[in-house]
Amino acid sequence: MDSTKRIIVNTAAQYIKAVINICLSLYSTRLILDALSISDYGIYAVVGGVVAMLGFITNGLVVTTQRYISFYHGRGDRLYVGKIFTNSLFLHIIFGIFIGIALLCIKPWLFSGVLNIPPLRIATACNVYNITIAMLFITIVTAPFKALFIARENIVFVSIVEVCDGVVKLLFALALAYVTSDRLMVYAYMMCGIQGFNFLAFSLYGRLRFDECKLWIRCRDISGDIIRQLMGFTGWTIYSMGSHAARTQGTAVIINHFVGTVANAAYGIAAQVNAAIFFVSSSIVNAMNPQIIKAEGEGDRQRVLKLAGQESKYSTMLLSLAAIPILIELPSILSIWLKEVPEDTAMFCTFTLVTCLVDQFTIGLHTVNRALGKIGLFTFVMFTPKFLCLPIGYWLLATNHSMESVMWVLLITEAVTALARIPWIVVTAGLNAWQFVQRSLLPVLPLIIIQLVVGWCCTKLMHFPLRFMVSIPIIVCFGLAIAWRYSLGRNERQYIMELIKNKLFRK
Repeated sequence: MDSTKRIIVNTAAQYIKAVINICLSLYSTRLILDALSISDYGIYAVVGGVVAMLGFITNGLVVTTQRYISFYHGRGDRLYVGKIFTNSLFLHIIFGIFIGIALLCIKPWLFSGVLNIPPLRIATACNVYNITIAMLFITIVTAPFKALFIARENIVFVSIVEVCDGVVKLLFALALAYVTSDRLMVYAYMMCGIQGFNFLAFSLYGRLRFDECKLWIRCRDISGDIIRQLMGFTGWTIYSMGSHAARTQGTAVIINHFVGTVANAAYGIAAQVNAAIFFVSSSIVNAMNPQIIKAEGEGDRQRVLKLAGQESKYSTMLLSLAAIPILIELPSILSIWLKEVPEDTAMFCTFTLVTCLVDQFTIGLHTVNRALGKIGLFTFVMFTPKFLCLPIGYWLLATNHSMESVMWVLLITEAVTALARIPWIVVTAGLNAWQFVQRSLLPVLPLIIIQLVVGWCCTKLMHFPLRFMVSIPIIVCFGLAIAWRYSLGRNERQYIMELIKNKLFRK
């Protein structure tokens, strides 16, 4: 299978998975919120969020493993790929143990006044915290196996496992209504069990599918040179993802400190919606990232920049098609989706989705920098502002500003850092800035504008219950038409038409 067809197949698999998981996740959240109550859901969101705040380490290790496997796979050095995986797995285990111990050490401090939790639920919240630490460890150890599948572009299997994950979560959410004991504790155990299922799926099939995948680590396989190489890249990757996680989960802790668990429920629901919708754009990102890094390993810089521009355009298109209709009909969707909508949920959802959309405009350039391997100064300059959102947000809430003002800070910071990627890659990789804007940014503007206009017209002309069931398909259809005519180039349209014809009329 050639690289373009592989991208299309992998994107299709991720996109189908995203649509299924969006439906499963949104309905599961409704069931869980109803079964746990808003207060208990807020407890899980803030306690789980404290642990998840360190999940960026997992993501950093995944990105590092994926980058080096893709890079050296592009160079054709299969033996070195195997060494990269083994040493990466060793690092994951060490990091998992270290993080688990660190989280247990700060537990007394967190529950003695930092987290605003009702006194009668502190004991349960502590137990949930312990279970969530176990979940994080399992996730960290699973990460290199998943990274191997992504780097080797076997994303179809990744999509299958993630769909199974969503189905099991829905089944657990349905079962939660019939639980007579403490539902918050039972829910935490259920989520931990799902992580165990993911580990078994990726590790066992990975061992069967790829020669470089190992389940056991021998002392002679550990290489100090590879460990240092991985640690150098991982350190800055963890810093970048840590900045994002600190901004997201740190904001949740700040909101909890000043407002309480009900506001955390609203913020947690917004995070659920954002995560579900983000799967749409991540489908193309996950499919194209290995190709970009592999092209850099092959020394083909022009292909790297071309693919990065396409990744930025496609991911923005896909996210716009999904997010804008939902943003327009958000109040109606929330009222149908949730029996009781926590206050400010719509506001949090709007800001998180728009912030994610802004980031997608130049997301491909972030991948270019990762492929180059020169991530130190880039990471410091681009991600440090995300840390600064926390003291600014704390100050705003401490001086009686609204939570909306905090979200504005997050959005503005994201916009500035997204645009700053362009001049940076111009200097470091020889990007033609105007060509990037012309081919990647400008083509998606008609799509966004037309969707907003059509959505506004729908809200003004149609007034009946469940309007979103009519308006969203209309907005999406107009968006698809505009994307086909103005966002995609002539060659892209011709390739898609030829691919469809070959599939429909092949003998």
